[in-house]
Amino acid sequence: QVHVVESGGGLVQPGGSLRLSCEASGSIFNMYAMIWYRQTPEKQREWVATITNGGNILYGNSVKGRFTASRDNAKNRVFLQMNSLKSEDTAVYYCYAKTSVGDYWGQGTQVTVSS
Repeated sequence: QVHVVESGGGLVQPGGSLRLSCEASGSIFNMYAMIWYRQTPEKQREWVATITNGGNILYGNSVKGRFTASRDNAKNRVFLQMNSLKSEDTAVYYCYAKTSVGDYWGQGTQVTVSS
């Protein structure tokens, strides 16, 4: 059984910052990639960033230059540093783990950007 848990969401003013964390635990032999997505009720799920086991990091166009993803491979943990937040960044942020024993979603963490 694999568990994926996100944390770090909250309410922040426009221009502010938040740091999200995601940790995958359980019987994971190999972690191929951990991916951040976000979703609002009005929009389809949007890809935010991908961190591969090989260290490659890719970003969606809407967050490039403002968000920074990083990882702690020893603990199957990734982070998403979000700076210069805008109201349109408001969403539930999900972590998706692609592993050797399957793919797993976290429960999501709410990020609200509002004055």
